[in-house]
Amino acid sequence: MPAMMPQGGGQQPSCFDRIKMGFAMGLCVGMASGAIFGGFSALRYGLRGRELISQVGTVMIQGGGTFGTFMAIGTGIRC
Repeated sequence: MPAMMPQGGGQQPSCFDRIKMGFAMGLCVGMASGAIFGGFSALRYGLRGRELISQVGTVMIQGGGTFGTFMAIGTGIRC
């Protein structure tokens, strides 16, 4: 009896899904690096309390958005 071929199989994600995933991965990496670098720089400047949280949050959003955008562009080029 011949071997059965698998039916259907999984579809590969579309190009837009890959771009979204690239942005999400870049966002996570950028926010993590923003937390590390922003935290150290804010502590070096002597920020404490609400100023520290505000500064670190701002750096995290900026780093995440920037790195996410570049990862999305790089993923789009590869599609």
